[in-house]
Order: sequence, then structure tokens, then C-alpha cells
Amino acid sequence: MHEQPTHLDEANRTLARIRPWLAHEFAEHLSTPAWQEFEERLVAHFPRLFHLLVALYGDHYDLFYHLTQVVTLAAHSWLERSPDLKALDREREANPTWFQSEKMIGGVCYVDLFAGDLQALRKKIPYFKELGLTYLHLMPLFKAPEGDSDGGYAVSDYRTVDARLGTMADLQALADALRKAGISLVLDFVFNHTADEHRWAQAALAGDADHEEYYYFFPDRTMPDAYDRTLREIFPDQHPGSFSYRDENNKWVWTTFNTFQLDLNYRNPMVFYEMASEMLFLANVGCEVLRLDALAFIWKELGTSCESLPKAHQLVQAFNALLRIAAPSLLFKSEAIVHPDEVAKYIGKEECQLSYNPLLMALLWNSLATREVRLLRHAMSYRFQIPAESAWVNYIRCHDDIGWTFDDGDAGALGINGYDHRRFLNNFYTGRFTGSFARGLPFQENPKTGDARISGSLASLAGLEYALQLDDAAEIELAIRRILLLHAIIFSMGGIPLIYLGDEVGWLNDYRYRTDPAKVEDSRWVHRPLIDWAKMERRHDPDQIEGKIYQRLQQLIVLRKSTPGFGGNQMAVVPIGSDHIFAFVRTNERQRVLVLANFTEREQRVAPNELRLYGLGYEFHELISDAPLTITNEPIRLDPYQVMWLESRTAARAC
Repeated sequence: MHEQPTHLDEANRTLARIRPWLAHEFAEHLSTPAWQEFEERLVAHFPRLFHLLVALYGDHYDLFYHLTQVVTLAAHSWLERSPDLKALDREREANPTWFQSEKMIGGVCYVDLFAGDLQALRKKIPYFKELGLTYLHLMPLFKAPEGDSDGGYAVSDYRTVDARLGTMADLQALADALRKAGISLVLDFVFNHTADEHRWAQAALAGDADHEEYYYFFPDRTMPDAYDRTLREIFPDQHPGSFSYRDENNKWVWTTFNTFQLDLNYRNPMVFYEMASEMLFLANVGCEVLRLDALAFIWKELGTSCESLPKAHQLVQAFNALLRIAAPSLLFKSEAIVHPDEVAKYIGKEECQLSYNPLLMALLWNSLATREVRLLRHAMSYRFQIPAESAWVNYIRCHDDIGWTFDDGDAGALGINGYDHRRFLNNFYTGRFTGSFARGLPFQENPKTGDARISGSLASLAGLEYALQLDDAAEIELAIRRILLLHAIIFSMGGIPLIYLGDEVGWLNDYRYRTDPAKVEDSRWVHRPLIDWAKMERRHDPDQIEGKIYQRLQQLIVLRKSTPGFGGNQMAVVPIGSDHIFAFVRTNERQRVLVLANFTEREQRVAPNELRLYGLGYEFHELISDAPLTITNEPIRLDPYQVMWLESRTAARAC
């Protein structure tokens, strides 16, 4: 009886069959060090890539052809990769958790709104270094349709920069300059859909049969109606349903988000190849992290929600495996604004090494509104843990709205009705709730159900806009403290803290978007302001609002970078005896730090024994105030919105 071949046997046999083609195609490279390096990675990672592609495309008669094409693509891409990027690959392979360092600080911005264009943005590198950034995420910058392009998330060409921002040469020069400055470039990879202007879409709409298979086209409503029975509407006001009729070819096409964004058909292995090619192109431009936009939607199956399906994960893992061969320093960042259980499934070294943490963001705002940390404490106590070689990207605000993504089960365990609580949060952050300090705007509001998400800048949501309207110095100080509180938590929680640039100086809502017909219906533009650099210069003046925020925030950044205990991704929430204080411990072989955060505008106290229990000692150094703290019989007092970073100095003391 013959033994059944294993997946490894099958992978090795397939690779052996591909090798003659590689030897022919790359004959002049076979004896070079670059090829030997490629060969080592190919042998190491091809079995995983093979297994995943067979799972996705094993029913295709021409699978071997596609496997050969994908490996050939990887070889070409590696050989074209610059020496600097190959050196970076080796460095990152030697230190695969480099992104967990306490020295990591992220920033995110729109090129045009922050600086004007890519060349002007390169001139801002001294500012990025002054702030302490090591990671810079640029919002969509590729060619997109004029007018409404979903903020650039409808890509017309992945290899052409929006002409208003510059050229691909400008982007590569920026990537090189950032890398020399110790800053990793992060770009969006919009891979669930393309713009209807993309050349593949145009060919499909013109009747090209091959390119029609790059998308989901249907001759009538039979299949769209069947799919729609189990799909949710993403933007029901703007785009009811998930399909659009196209007059050009008299067919219906899948459009999850907007009518001008055509969903790609990853059941077609040519789509995998084409998007892998675009991904590797951006890797060779110098991008070090790709944010995978809308990755939950990339695989479709009839009778399901078509969100976070098992093959969506396999697809991302296949792209990951290919990168380990051709551009191993490139990481993936997950953008899955879905149920917390689903968010966690995308995270890991073989899928997305990084992930946004939308739950932390939502629960920080929840705790500010309620002045209670019960839901934050409960959820973070078990939902923060992720695989060892991965990291959260922790943020307070970003380009998008705030959705209340907490789990109703978590809320119910605390006696909180999820539906009612979301209505309260929407009322609080739009300023409709009596006593609210927030000045946000609703996004995608449904007046009948009260369902909505929230737009608004960090400063306006934290009360600064309201306080300045009152011209009340005490309220202004409370708003600044809220801003610093939120940052102090993301700086110390574990992972990469991400600053939405402009927040570091307390940028307020910008209501001028209402005069732009392409933006007026999208309230998210209220927190996408045009940066005024004269205002930014006020960061140096401690008497100005900008200076008060920036200088205290910069102090926190410097402290984070010099606190080894904030490295790694392990964090333990601790019950400190108060529902108004969020407490957690960061510990590793180098340091132990107990973090206390008061989420109220009133003084709070912590029993001294709680510090002994969780700080494991009696002697501490409070890092933010740079002051020693010795436990006595007196409670520890936290001022309104104060955060303490308590470094343990001794494990025991004579009583």
C-alpha cells in the first residue's frame, strides 16, 4: 500500500516542476547572491503559499499555470528590489517584532490637507522627527475619480499618484527619505474593489469577457436578489443594496460600498495575481506597511453575510506568504471594523501582523461619556490579548467615523442594554445630551431607530470646542486633560500608538466642508481639516492652546520611548477598586509599570493596598511627574483626568 503524499510532499513536487521554467526565465541570475537569497525564502515559504492557493483555487483546471505565474512574479519583484530594501528585509527578518518597541509612535494624515503635495510633505520630515514619529500612514493618494471618490478609496490606478499630489517618483523619494529618518511608510491598499474608471473595469464594461470575470457581473436580478437576502447594507442612505445596474453593458455588478466601487472577484486566480503584482510594486516603492482596506468583504459565498468568511482569511494569508518570499519586511495592517470576535481572527504573523483596535477606541470614548470604566475594563481584560508576534495599532481618532463596536454580550454582562446605550452615546457626542461637553456630528443617522455613528475631531469631542465657546478657563483645562488622558492610555497600553495629525495641537472641527458639493453629505469631512501651519507654529508657545497640548503630549511621547516596560504586546487589566479608574499593568523582563487613569472631572482615590497588590512593592517612581511615591496608610489621590505611570522600584519593604 502506498502512503498518501502530504501537503509538504505535494508542495515540493510542484515546486520541482516549476524550477525548469525558473531556470529558463532567470538563467543569468541563478549564480548570484540575490538568487540564492530568493531560493532560500522560496523553499521556506512556498509550501504555505501552495497550500493556501490550492485551498482557494484547487478547482481550477489551470492551477499549475497560476502557481507558476505567481512564483515568477515573486522572482521578478525580488530581483528588481533595491539594495536598501533588501537590507531592510534582512534586518526585519532578524528582528521580527521590531514594531512592538516602546520607541514606536505612529502618525496619520492626508497629504494634501497636511502639506499640499508629496514634495512638500517630504519637507515636513523634521516636524515628524520633532514629534517623535517612527511610522507615517498616508491616507489614499492614488489616482481616483474626480468628485466623490469615497475619500480616495475608489482607486483608478494603483501605480499612478493623484496628479495634484505629485508622481510615483515623488512617492518613492519620500519613502527613501522617511526610511533614512527612521520612519516607516504606511499606505492604504484598497483591494476589495476598484473604481469603475480602472482599466480592468472599463474593459469589463466594454464587454471584454476576461475582464468581466475580474468582477461580479449578472445579466438580471436573479443572483443579486439571492445574495441580497443575507447581506447587510453598508451605506443604506447613499446606496441601498449591494448591487448596481450599469447601462454600458446592461448588467448588474456587485458594489458593496458605492455604485462607482466595483467589488473584485477573488474566485478568479487572475485577480489574485493582478493584486499581488500591485502589492509587490508598492513594496518596491518603499512602503513598509499596507493597511488592508475592507478586508472582511473580499470573499463572497451565496447564503452568507459575505463578511469575514474563512476564505477571506486564507486569501490574506496567501498574500502574506507571497510577501515572505519577495518582500519580507512588508507588513499587513488589518482594517476590520466588525464585531470584536471577528477583528481578532485577522491578527497573527501569518495573516495581519498589525491591526487597528477599534474596540479600544470606542470604549475610551464610552468611558469619557459615562465617567465609568466598567465596560472598558471588562472587554480589555480578555479581548486585548493577541498572538505574540503581532501588535495592536491603538488610536483615538482617525479619518473615519466612530462606531460603537462593543459586544452586546459584554454590555449585557454588566447590566447595560446595548441598543439603549448606543443611543445615549450618539446623543452625548452630538451634544444633544444635557450636560455633554462634546460637539460631534452624526454620520449615517437613522432618525427612526436612533442608529448613527459619530464624526468629529478629538478636541471637539473631548470638550475643547465647547469650552472655547464658553471662554471658560477651567473647562478648557478639563478638555486638555481629557485629550492628554486618552493619549497617555494609547501610549502605554501595548502596541503602536497612532496620532491623527492635528490632534497633537488640539485641532477643532472644520465646518467648511459644507460648502463643497462633493463633501457636504459626508460629515466625516468635519474632522479632516486643512492644516494651517501658522496655527501649528503656536505649538512652541506654552501660553497658547496649541502649545499647552503639544508640549505636554510631547513629554508623554519622550517618556514612552524611554520606558522599556511599554514594549511588547502584553497587558493585564487590574481591578483597582474603583469604577472610575482604569488600571492595567505592563511588565516584561526589563520593567514593571502600573498605569492608573482617572476618567472623571473629580478627584479619585486608590487604596494603598491596591498599589501594593498590583505594583508588587511599596516604592514607586511616577514617571509623568518624575516624582517618587511611597505607599503609606494614606490613599493615593488622582486629580481630575490624571494618569499615573508608576514604575515599581522595590519588590518589598520592611514594615
